[in-house]
Amino acid sequence: MAFMEQQPQPLSGRKPPLDDTVPLIAVIEASQSLQSHTVNGTTGVIRRYSDFDMLNNSLLISGLNLPLPPKKLLGNMDREFIAERQKGLQAYLNYITRHHILSSCELVKKFLDTNNYSVTYTEIALQQVSMFFRSDPKWEVIEPLKDIGWRLRKRYFLVKDKDQPKDKQVLSWVDLGPDKFLSDKDLQSAMKLLPTLSHSNISPVSFATTSESSALVIRVFSEKGTLRDHICKVKPKEPFLKKYCNPKKIQGLEQQQIRTYGRQILEALKFLHDKGFPYGHLHASNVLIEENTCKLLDIENSLLGLPSYYRPYVTQFRKINTTESIDVYSFGHLLYEMTYGRPPDAVPVDQYPPAPFSSIVSVLQSILSTEACKTGMPTVSQLLQTPSKLKEALKSSKECLEKCLVEEQRTIHQHKRLTRAQSHHGSEEEKRKRKILARKKSRQSTYENEEDLSVKYNNNSGSGASSPPTCPSSPTPLPGSAPPLPPPAAPPPPPGNEPVPSSLSPPGGNGAGRSALLSSIQSFNKVKLKKSETVDCSGPRL
Repeated sequence: MAFMEQQPQPLSGRKPPLDDTVPLIAVIEASQSLQSHTVNGTTGVIRRYSDFDMLNNSLLISGLNLPLPPKKLLGNMDREFIAERQKGLQAYLNYITRHHILSSCELVKKFLDTNNYSVTYTEIALQQVSMFFRSDPKWEVIEPLKDIGWRLRKRYFLVKDKDQPKDKQVLSWVDLGPDKFLSDKDLQSAMKLLPTLSHSNISPVSFATTSESSALVIRVFSEKGTLRDHICKVKPKEPFLKKYCNPKKIQGLEQQQIRTYGRQILEALKFLHDKGFPYGHLHASNVLIEENTCKLLDIENSLLGLPSYYRPYVTQFRKINTTESIDVYSFGHLLYEMTYGRPPDAVPVDQYPPAPFSSIVSVLQSILSTEACKTGMPTVSQLLQTPSKLKEALKSSKECLEKCLVEEQRTIHQHKRLTRAQSHHGSEEEKRKRKILARKKSRQSTYENEEDLSVKYNNNSGSGASSPPTCPSSPTPLPGSAPPLPPPAAPPPPPGNEPVPSSLSPPGGNGAGRSALLSSIQSFNKVKLKKSETVDCSGPRL
């Protein structure tokens, strides 16, 4: 197969560096049969189907379902089949050249452009690093770190300082980019200043130097991974294509993490801008996470002339024409990825998925909307000042959090009081006290009832004593008989032992009599009693 693509015109002498962020465009022009194989070749690259199959097998690590047409053993020389396969292969090329990660992959670049991407950069990097170590023998290479970045012309090595062998550090070697505008002397001076830049949210540089065509930077190695590793839930040392092409467990960050990380990143950008230091390379893979703290990586990229990760997006908008506006635009991409767990499909973004934190959408709209991209975006300082809507939302969230805390504390306190009361009420001692108190109340009630009965009974006795007791009639004497002698006078009864009338005498063991007595007691009315007059006859009479 033959591909036509626009190639940069070589200048006299050394070729200018290529911009690897520019996606290649591949078009199948024609096909022909050579030795029972279908190929095509005019002025471009000639590829057989087996070459496509080898490329596809190499890209399977990405986890993507690539649309490569299936292989056919019989009838593969039919004209109709060849035309149909050519359409399928063109669709396959369109897919991989439009994919943001696959289009910048070294495998794809070498497949489409063998003239400019035939060099093995790992070997060049090893030669350059070996030459450096000869001049500075205190460093020692432990092992190369393969496929941990997206740049074709950048390689990583795990190294250590011989004076501190336990402290691992990472060495990055990179070829100078097409946007290098500093002279070699000024670039060397600027690189020497990198270890002096100190900020809590910038990864410190241990050593930095340059040569005529490349640069070498050593910084502390961290096994915690980048912000994108945390979002995609992947291991930091896995290959770049496997980690980020089709992650299976992407998840946005919590609101508190987004607020913390976002502010730390903005503060680091403001520090660089205040120093007059261009950055322009902010993305999730260039943010290191260490103990809930963000640290920017690769701050030397702009000095070395390397193109930005978001270069294909930035070139579409004329208002993004400064390094600060590039950083703000890149921050919008990063904020979107922290919120939703994936980068936006296209920019500008006017319709957002349901956000778990609505207060962040206003910030995204101020950066990624169509209006923002056309009229201009806020500065880093304005983003640090926090928009009023977001500030009010944060204040409301704080008040709700405090209210929930107070309610929870009140509920726990009431539960503790109820538990203590139930425990005290159910104790054996408390039960014994309640029994004793109940018996006392029962005795007191019984005593009061008996006292009331006694009072009512005495009152009824006093009213019956006023009527003289009836005596039995004496027998009538027979006529003509002498009158009988009067009976001797009976001694007076002792005081207080008056005979009780038969009508008021308590019944002896008779249930009916007892009921009658209780009924008469209950129907007794003190008002109906007449006042009695007592006549004292005990004194002598004259």
